[in-house]
Amino acid sequence: FLSSGVREDNILLTVDLTNPDTIVSKNLFLPRGSIHVLRSKFLFEGGYYECIKIQNFALFPISLPFSIAFDADFADIFEVRGVRRERRGERLKATVREGSVILGYRGLDGVLRETSFTFSPNPTEIRDSQAIFWTNLAPKGTFTLFLTISFIENGISQSFSFKEAFSKTKKTLETFKKKSCIISTSNEQFNAWVERSYTDLFMMLTEVPMGLYPYAGIPWFNTIFGRDGIITALECLWVNPDIAKGVLSYLAKTQAKEEIPEKDAQPGKIIHEIRKGEMAATGEIPFDYYYGSVDTTPLFIILAGAYYERTGDREFIKLLWPHIELALNWIDYYGDMDKDGFIEYMPSANGLVNKGWKDSYDSVFHADGSLASPPIALVEVQGYVYAAKQNAAYLAKILGKEKIAKRLLKEARALKRKFNKLFWCEEIGSYIFALDGNKSPCKVRTSNAGHALFSGIATKICARRLTRTLFEDHFFSGWGIRTVSSLEKNYNPISYHNGSVWPHDNALIAYGLSHYGFKEQVLTIMKGLFEASNFFGLHRLPELFCGFPRRADEGPTHYPVACSPQTWSTVAVFFLIQACLGITFKEKKLYFYSPILPSFLEEVYLKNLRVGNDFIDLYLKRYQNDVVINVLKKKRDIEILILK
Repeated sequence: FLSSGVREDNILLTVDLTNPDTIVSKNLFLPRGSIHVLRSKFLFEGGYYECIKIQNFALFPISLPFSIAFDADFADIFEVRGVRRERRGERLKATVREGSVILGYRGLDGVLRETSFTFSPNPTEIRDSQAIFWTNLAPKGTFTLFLTISFIENGISQSFSFKEAFSKTKKTLETFKKKSCIISTSNEQFNAWVERSYTDLFMMLTEVPMGLYPYAGIPWFNTIFGRDGIITALECLWVNPDIAKGVLSYLAKTQAKEEIPEKDAQPGKIIHEIRKGEMAATGEIPFDYYYGSVDTTPLFIILAGAYYERTGDREFIKLLWPHIELALNWIDYYGDMDKDGFIEYMPSANGLVNKGWKDSYDSVFHADGSLASPPIALVEVQGYVYAAKQNAAYLAKILGKEKIAKRLLKEARALKRKFNKLFWCEEIGSYIFALDGNKSPCKVRTSNAGHALFSGIATKICARRLTRTLFEDHFFSGWGIRTVSSLEKNYNPISYHNGSVWPHDNALIAYGLSHYGFKEQVLTIMKGLFEASNFFGLHRLPELFCGFPRRADEGPTHYPVACSPQTWSTVAVFFLIQACLGITFKEKKLYFYSPILPSFLEEVYLKNLRVGNDFIDLYLKRYQNDVVINVLKKKRDIEILILK
């Protein structure tokens, strides 16, 4: 092994290898470093493509065998995660052809899954698990091999040549960037973070029949999640609104139509997770189409309102409205179990115990450390419902449904009053974590309370006090706001949800802080996460990292099994930039509310920013505590307003 690296555009991995001191035969000794092997590989539309180039740097000709060993275990992702199965399907006999091998497996669900290995040129010898090539290399001579691995389900597959697939990958990335606002700054390290975010977002986007949908994370959550898709779309909405349209379209299409208890499905509810593997198909796990989240349905409505504000796409909202009404009905008739005005959830027999974004079994607890009893009303979910009804009222008014709009606004105001009465706790300087099944408050300081700023349900007085709490040393680690304050009994900085730092969580809080005017605190979060990104490989912020206090001259402690990339962490930087600049859209108007930039960003360029159906270019420069915005390109009918 010599080295490996990923291209800056994230579409190609290259690995450089060489030989050790090698005795090839009785008469041939090959010194170390005589042979160079360059492996270039990438993924495209469900296929694996690799080019292997072998070059002879010895001073004499070489004839030697080169072999590739291969296999496929057809393990379900939940097996990879450690789930033990009582039975597995049937491994089929390999089909060996002149230049390819097909390995097959018939699952317990009856589906035939195959993996095809295709070589060009054809191997000298080929077996069911090995391909052998005899190479004759003159000095400086080369041998090039192309390997394609295709995945076939019930006989259906698609593959291209290496060059075709690589060309299509580059073209798709170029098209994506042409439809996105491109951000560049005077800080090269910040640019590296932003560029990594673009390329990782592109990598995680999947084409579904309704448009683009961002998969959640690699390796554990490389599929569609409702909550993750919505939050990702919100975070990058100002950069590329097409993603939000794809997410909304897909979630509307898969919205639950009936009650199915084993899937936690009820009419109007938005999907939590979709799995299409063998174990999902056999019912070994309940996650084929699983609806076990309490927050995704109101978040769906929030995204719909935000999408309209960003684009003015009335026709799409008109098509979406019946699904918004179904979601509102779910909130009122299924979400509010005891009709107390708050949305609760119960654990599932075969699904999730906790159904907010912190869905670990031990993530909702009281101050004494005891787990909360269901049904549980989470603090952030009530805020999401408030924002959902506000947004739905806005959309109803746009569509001429005045009575519905007035009713929804009235309900939202009532919820805000009741929420601030029952959820605020002066004793901890924060909103409580939740109300348990006995309506007893979980008086625990958690980052969930910060989402009350994102949703706008917090009063100005409570928002000010909560902001102070969030940035005290027990809460802010130096890199970001912890999920749980270090003062709490169940605080554990190494845990998944009880003391770690999640970038997307911080971005949502930062966006809320901006709307309440706490711009300096937004900069604090941005600075922490930016500096953290410099300590992670490729400037890639992971799903989460440990919540230990920041130590001088050291980076944050990694959470060992975090997804990386995790898409809502990937695009957190875009939400942070929006929070700093106060970017808001309304038809052909672009607003900057009290724009501010951190000390490490002197200049920012926004190129190809979509406003209405047109694109503009802007140059922003920081002067002490002020930001000056210069227009480089725009059409006459686009208005840019700066409110300070």
